[in-house]
Amino acid sequence: MTIGIHEMMPTAASANPLLPAVADIVWSAVVFAILLVFFWVKVLPNFKANIDARTEAIEGRLALAEKAQAEAAAKTANIEAEQAEARAEAAQIREAARAEGAAILAELKEQASLEAARMTETAKKQIESERQAAIISLRAEVGSLALDLASTVVQQNLKEDKNASSMVAGFLADLEKDSKKN
Repeated sequence: MTIGIHEMMPTAASANPLLPAVADIVWSAVVFAILLVFFWVKVLPNFKANIDARTEAIEGRLALAEKAQAEAAAKTANIEAEQAEARAEAAQIREAARAEGAAILAELKEQASLEAARMTETAKKQIESERQAAIISLRAEVGSLALDLASTVVQQNLKEDKNASSMVAGFLADLEKDSKKN
């Protein structure tokens, strides 16, 4: 049995090695259809359910995040409004304190001015009374000195220059003694 070269050569119909046999194509198509139906019926609905669940979870989280962001923005606006109100209240308090301080300062200046005027008036009255007392005292002393001088003059003769000058010197010495005693 010799096999010839002609028998080993494929025929012209099956000459393309890239094309499988028809039986292989049919069985592959049947297996593919079964797998396609299985995936279509079993796997794809589960996959869609998982994707839908994840989508809903993500959307829920996004909604919660948006809600939290809106709450945070509202709280921030509320805090900013409270801060503005607190700043305005602090400004009013400062302004009231300044006005009160200015009023107190004006009142203190007024009281000090009145006290100074009262003290000045009291000092003037005291000085005037002391001046009057000094005038009265000086008049009395000058009168007594005049009487002493007159009595000395009467006792001595003024026609002599030596007597007059010694009398004046004695009078001045007496004045110095009296001033040292007081």
